[in-house]
Amino acid sequence: MSSVAQKRGFGAALWDWMTTVDHKKIGILYLIGGGFFFVVGGIEAMIIRLQLLKPNNDLVSAGLFNDLITMHGTTMIFLAAMPILFGFMNYIMPLQIGARDVAFPFINSLGFWMFFFGGLFLNISWLIGQVPDAGWTSYASLSLASTGHGIDFYAIGLQIAGGGTLMAGINFLVTIINMRAPGMTYMRMPLFTWTTFVASAMILFAFPPLTVGLFFLTFDRMFGGNFFDHTMGGNTIIWEHIFWIFGHPEVYILILPAFGIFSEIFSIFSRKRLFGYPAMVFATVLIGFLGFMVWAHHMFTVGLGPTANAIFAVATMAIAVPTGVKIFNWLLTIWGGSISVTTPMLYALGFIPSFVMGGVTGVMQGAAPLDYQLHDSYFIVAHFHYVIVGGVVLAILAGVHLYWPKMFGTMLSETLGKITFVFFFVGFHCTFLIQHWLGFWGMPRRVWTYMDGQGWNTANLISSIGALLMAIGVIVLVINIIMTTVKNVRVGNDPWGDGRTLEWAIPSPPPFYNFTQTPLVRGLDTVWIEKQEGNATGLTFAEPVTDIHMPNGSIIPFFMTFGLFIAGFGAMFHQETSWGLPVLILGLAWTFVSMAMRSVKDDLGFHVTKEEIQRDINNAHKGGQN
Repeated sequence: MSSVAQKRGFGAALWDWMTTVDHKKIGILYLIGGGFFFVVGGIEAMIIRLQLLKPNNDLVSAGLFNDLITMHGTTMIFLAAMPILFGFMNYIMPLQIGARDVAFPFINSLGFWMFFFGGLFLNISWLIGQVPDAGWTSYASLSLASTGHGIDFYAIGLQIAGGGTLMAGINFLVTIINMRAPGMTYMRMPLFTWTTFVASAMILFAFPPLTVGLFFLTFDRMFGGNFFDHTMGGNTIIWEHIFWIFGHPEVYILILPAFGIFSEIFSIFSRKRLFGYPAMVFATVLIGFLGFMVWAHHMFTVGLGPTANAIFAVATMAIAVPTGVKIFNWLLTIWGGSISVTTPMLYALGFIPSFVMGGVTGVMQGAAPLDYQLHDSYFIVAHFHYVIVGGVVLAILAGVHLYWPKMFGTMLSETLGKITFVFFFVGFHCTFLIQHWLGFWGMPRRVWTYMDGQGWNTANLISSIGALLMAIGVIVLVINIIMTTVKNVRVGNDPWGDGRTLEWAIPSPPPFYNFTQTPLVRGLDTVWIEKQEGNATGLTFAEPVTDIHMPNGSIIPFFMTFGLFIAGFGAMFHQETSWGLPVLILGLAWTFVSMAMRSVKDDLGFHVTKEEIQRDINNAHKGGQN
C-alpha cells in the first residue's frame, strides 16, 4: 500500500516538474540540466588532458580526439555555462524585481525543453558513433568535408537549443521592462538584474545570425545548398563572419551575468553598497554595445586587410575600458568593508586576478601583429579558458553556494565549499597558466599528440595534473550537495545575514507566488534600507493582501519540443533511408498540432485566495517566533 502511494507520489512529482511553468522550478531544471552537461563536458576534458599527459600517447585515436575537442567546447558553451546561468537568471531575477513570475511562463517552459532536447540530440551522436569533429566553431571548410552525420547532429541540435535561448532572452527582457515592483526604477535595479537585462538584449541580436548560419549549414549538408562551398560559388569565409558575429557577443552573454553574481557577492560580504553603481550600470551597457564590434579579431589571419584589422584591433582594446571600470569598482567596494570570507566571497576574490589575466591576454591578441604569431596556438586556449573558467565557471560555483539556501532552504557546508574552492582554483591555474608558455613554445591547439624532445613534456604533465585537481574539486562539490540534501537542515529568509535585495526578505525556498503582497521599493538595496529603518521584515508593501492570479502548468511545451526532436532525426536520415522523410513530416506535424492545441486551449489560470495567503503569512510569523 505504502509503496503504491510512494509510486503515485513520484509520478505526481515527475508530472509536476514536466508541466511546470513556475520560473523557480524552471530555474532549478536549468541548473540540473546544465550541471549534467557540465559533468559530461568535464569528462571529455579529462580524456583530452589524459591523452596529452605524455608524448606519443595513444590513449585515444586522432579521430576520437577531434570528436572530444569538438564536443567538449560545444557542450561547455551551449549546454553547460549558458543553461546554468539561465538557471540563476530564471530563479533570482524575478525575485529581485518583485515579480510573481516571468512575463511568459509558457514560453519559459518551452525554452527549457528546447535546450534539453537540443542537448540530448547533440549527445546522442556518441551513441550512434557519428560525432561532430570540426571543432566547436565548425568552420565550413571542415564541416562540409566531415563524413557521417556528426555535423548534422551539431547543426540540428544547436538550432533546437538556440531557439530556446532566444525565447528565454525575449522573456527576460519583457519581464524586466514590464514587471518591476512599484518604485523600482531602472537605476534601483540590482546589478544582477541589470546584467541579465543587457545579456538578454545581446541574445536578441546575437542568436539570429547563429540560427541563420546553422540553417545554411544544414541546407549545405542535407539538401544540396551551396552557401559555403567555394567550388560551387559559395563563400567559406562567410561562415566565419556569421559564427563570430554570434560568437564574440556570446562571450559577453556569458560573462555579464557572472559579473552580476560577483557584484551581489562583493556587496553582501563587504557589508557595503556597491561602489560606483551608476558607473557599473553604464559599463555593463557599454560592454553589451561594444561586444558586437569586435568579432573580426578572431579573423585577423584570414586576410581582411590592414584597415579592417586596425578597426577591430582598436575596438578590442576599447572594450577593456568598461571592464576595467568594473574591476576598480569591485576593489573599491571591498576597500574599507567589513569583509566576511565565506565560500562565495573566496570565489569572488579569486575571480578578480584570474579574470584580469584573461582580459590582459585578450588585449594582447587584439594587437593584430602579435595575433599572427599566437593564432591557433595553445596561448589562445589558455586565454579563453582564463576568461570562461576564471570568469564564468568561478561565478557559477560562487552562485551555487550563494543562492543554494534561497533555492532549497538548506545551506551547503562552508568547510567542504572552501575545500572545493582550493582544489578548483589551484587546479585551474595549474592547468591553464602553463599553456600560455606552451603557445609561445609553438604547440598548436587541437593537436592530438606530440613528439618527445619538443620541450612540451613537463608543461603538458603540469596541465594534466591541474585538470585532475579541478575534477577533485567538482567531486567534493557533488558530495557537499548530497550531504546537505540528506541532512536537510532548514535555514531562514536571509541565512547570510546581510542580504540587500528583495529575494532575501522572503522565505527560503519562496512560495510559488513569490510575494504575499507586491513590495514597494524605496531605493537601491531596498531590503537593507528597510532594516536600517527598523523594519525587521525588510519589506514594505504597495498593496493589501488580495487574491493572486497564477498560470496553470502545461505539458504542451514538452510535446512541442519532442516533435522537433523527432523531426531532427527525419531530416538527418531523409536521403539514405525510406523512413527519414515520413519521420520528418510526422515530427513537424506533431509540433504543429501541439502549437494548435496551445492556440485553441483557453487557459485562464487559477487564483490563490487572500484567505490562503493570510494563512501562509500567519504560519510564517509562527515559524519566525519559534
